[in-house]
Amino acid sequence: MSKLSFVAIALALAFSGGASAQSSDPRGACKTDYDKFCAGIAPGGGRVVACLDGKRDQLSATCKAALDNRKQK
Repeated sequence: MSKLSFVAIALALAFSGGASAQSSDPRGACKTDYDKFCAGIAPGGGRVVACLDGKRDQLSATCKAALDNRKQK
């Protein structure tokens, strides 16, 4: 399995939840930001979300909105 496939699967598991539009779904909305800022973070226990929140000032607007939407649920 390629590293990219593993990361995609791990990220999907870390952000598992109901189906949403990409703009409100962190799995899709934050993939680029995850790859750039948090690729070394193991999914689970909220570690990926915590990493992304820690880099909030550097995240894309789409990712920020998806994280905000996730917190409201």
